[in-house]
Amino acid sequence: MQSQDKWITKIAFLGISFMLTSAYAINGAMPHMTKALGVSATEVQALATTPSIVVTVFVLLSSFIAAKLGDKRTIMLGMLLVGFSGVVPFFVTSYPVILISRMVLGAGFGIFNSLAVSMIAVMYQGNTRATMLGWRAAVEQIGQAVLTFVAGLLLNFGWQATFLVYLLAFPILYLFYIRVPDTTEMLAENQNKKTGTNIPVSSPESISPLVWVLTLFAAFLVIDYMAIQLSFPFMAQNLGVGGLLVSTILSLMLVAAMVGGLVYGGIQKIFGRFTLQVGLLLMAVSNALVMLSDGNFIILTIGVLIIGFPMQLISPFIFSQLPNLAPLKKQPFVTSIVLIGFNVGVFIEPFVISFLAGVMGHPTTSVSAAAYTTLPLLIVILLIITVVTFIVGRKKS
Repeated sequence: MQSQDKWITKIAFLGISFMLTSAYAINGAMPHMTKALGVSATEVQALATTPSIVVTVFVLLSSFIAAKLGDKRTIMLGMLLVGFSGVVPFFVTSYPVILISRMVLGAGFGIFNSLAVSMIAVMYQGNTRATMLGWRAAVEQIGQAVLTFVAGLLLNFGWQATFLVYLLAFPILYLFYIRVPDTTEMLAENQNKKTGTNIPVSSPESISPLVWVLTLFAAFLVIDYMAIQLSFPFMAQNLGVGGLLVSTILSLMLVAAMVGGLVYGGIQKIFGRFTLQVGLLLMAVSNALVMLSDGNFIILTIGVLIIGFPMQLISPFIFSQLPNLAPLKKQPFVTSIVLIGFNVGVFIEPFVISFLAGVMGHPTTSVSAAAYTTLPLLIVILLIITVVTFIVGRKKS
């Protein structure tokens, strides 16, 4: 069995997260596809959004598939689906066939999405686990940026060439196959020997209700995060700013998120269980800057750039708590539940922000106005959560 502590093994494992956000890498080709396929812009946009819908379904199914095939084989199945279905549009120009291939792509992502997180709980402990969770989050951001850039370069050879980015799934899959151990075997060894430094001997016997609390918390975090990310272009437009500058700032927002993931392990080592409060306070600061920025583009930009950093401190922290809240064999399932919380938060964000604006007495159809109206409430909620979790964490420590 390969040692999970070797650098090449860690790189091989993190490689699967590099592909997770590649569904949107081909978005730059959509205008060309509209003309080439003879379909509407809405139908082409469906090719970008369909994978994310299918992902949510298969994230739930992944734990049952893993129970039959094992964690490693399930991830390999998912990567094979991504690789083969991803490149189908390079060979065909039939819209229905491409749409089906994108659905299969989403199924592939969904099958190994939760395992990309839950396997870390089995393979690593302590600060190593925290570091790996942070790196995994950072690699997702890096993958989105790199694959989008590569797809843009391939676009010079025609819209179909952009789909060749999915060929990268095959070398990543091969490295994963030869270097990453099967955590199913690791769990079996742990149960037999009851000794081992890499897997905790004692773990909960059932799923804690706190898993559902963390799921709701994850949904709220994404609502807050997306409220700023999605409203920023409209806020900037109101200030007479748009185009390339706005896109560049949104890209830098992803860079800030990447940095947050990279340094998560070090920050967690310093602040321990209070890493959560550090992230929440930074999110509150970001919200406050955006709220107070009305008319000042520089302050608005600073607030937007900050939000990505704490988000990638809090999300790895949430996943790092799951081994304490459910048996190791249930980690794929509880990880899937929390991931669904994140995905649902993205979907319902526009409706929640609009609803809250109405509740606060300022109903509006303006995205920026709704965000400015609800940010004070979101800040209060963030601060309340910070105080409550700080008191609970202090009592436990």
